[in-house]
Amino acid sequence: MKMYTIVVADDEEELRKAIIRRIDWNEIGFEVIGEAENGIEALELVGRLEPDLLLTDIRMPFISGIELARQVREIRPATQIAFLSGYDDFTYAQQAIQYNIISYLLKPITMADLTAELINIRKKIDSLFRDFSQYPKENPDGGEFLLPLLLDPLQRQPEKGREERLIRKAETCGLIQAENSANHFVVLSAALFDKEGNICTEPGHVHAADSILKKYVRYRSFYVEDRIVAILSATHASFDKYLHILADEILQSIERILDLHCCIGVSREVTALCSLHEAYRESVNAMRYANRTRSSSCYISDEEPFGGADMEEVLQISAQVETLIRSGSKEALSAFLEDQFGQLEGARREKVNFLLLELTSSVCRIMYAVSDDMEINHFSREMFVERAPLLDRTFPEAMEQFKKLCLSAADQILREKNKSRMDACDRALALIGEEFSNPDISLVFVAGRIGVSPNYLSALIKKRTGKSFVDYLTQKRMEAAREQLLHTSLKVREISEACGYNDQHYFSYCFKKFAGVSPNMLRQQMNTGVESI
Repeated sequence: MKMYTIVVADDEEELRKAIIRRIDWNEIGFEVIGEAENGIEALELVGRLEPDLLLTDIRMPFISGIELARQVREIRPATQIAFLSGYDDFTYAQQAIQYNIISYLLKPITMADLTAELINIRKKIDSLFRDFSQYPKENPDGGEFLLPLLLDPLQRQPEKGREERLIRKAETCGLIQAENSANHFVVLSAALFDKEGNICTEPGHVHAADSILKKYVRYRSFYVEDRIVAILSATHASFDKYLHILADEILQSIERILDLHCCIGVSREVTALCSLHEAYRESVNAMRYANRTRSSSCYISDEEPFGGADMEEVLQISAQVETLIRSGSKEALSAFLEDQFGQLEGARREKVNFLLLELTSSVCRIMYAVSDDMEINHFSREMFVERAPLLDRTFPEAMEQFKKLCLSAADQILREKNKSRMDACDRALALIGEEFSNPDISLVFVAGRIGVSPNYLSALIKKRTGKSFVDYLTQKRMEAAREQLLHTSLKVREISEACGYNDQHYFSYCFKKFAGVSPNMLRQQMNTGVESI
């Protein structure tokens, strides 16, 4: 029997300890890996321990069960949530539904009844894991017209009435809702890799992704060239809310259930079905930024924030050069170019010149996509002054100059990526510094303000500060609170509100955890003479 991990959260210590002590967890297929007495502790444990199941009271100190479920969905969407509550409150139950709650139990409950329900929950998780890892019995039909839209660049050519006809077909196959004029589309591409970085995507993995996509958006998915490719359909607001969550849940589920790495590339939103080919190319290009040795999701809007000119398909060798330049692996790029140029020795010069033009176009296109105007101008001058006469040089000279061009581009892209990341992170940290008093500030809020995806921003903040977004925000709030406690006459309640906390008790709990003493005790220790309350 497969064992699942669980975190138990309840503010009633006696009940929480009884649940942990009196249930035979191994017998029913669970391992308790953590316990929490309030919502903030539960959230920290979920982020750190990544349990399969969170069993929590719906009314918790500091962060309610409903808010806890919302935040767990942000950081760990693959974790299932079961509510245990003494309040038979239908409104609460309705709020819980939107967070895919796996079970809702009412207190008082006997250990026998709780054990029986946990067995039911385990069966549901078994079913989710099984459904995720099994091949589908049959493929959905009616969406055959969508695959050419993705793969054939000629399909995007304008034609009177064509978009309307495509919309009617999309309505018929269920990709979009009839009479919905706010349809937006995103293309998501994903590939699975083993621990050595070897690609191992199979057609059955499409079904695994489908089991998650269907919870969030309308979609149609395909197996294309060792990749899962999915067309997602939703409103702009829905993509803002769910896109990063569904991408994270796919990554987390593939790692947990299939024990594989997954790289996901996500396109920009488009508003026309005729634009799906460009969105598909963007999703594939986004994947090329990923590291195959770990799971990650890459958004083209993060990696190539300046967009770029309309891209045409290039030769397979050109696509590989693009991949190597984007990945930043200069050694692999140099070896690949030497190998390819070696094979071209003695080829007709017309063929060599054609390939050089294609490759030069690819390099310029990447540079244009990731660089600002100043860097583009500098690169353009260098290229056209020093390397423009490539076609007039001898074969060895042309190859050597083009190799230098590619390596120079790889260096420049690495610098631009680092600068872009620093700029985005600096703006995010500055925004947190300005908005920490806002009780509604969140990772999604900050990411939206600076124009990057929540996943990307979370990784930037973690890399820069060593802390999660929530931990960094809490630190800023606590530092500001300490300054105000020591150097102002504001009451604790006023300081709590000024630092973004509506609940003074929650504020005091966080402060004591941060400073080691309560707000009042800090004032007493420093003997400031300031009134405490």
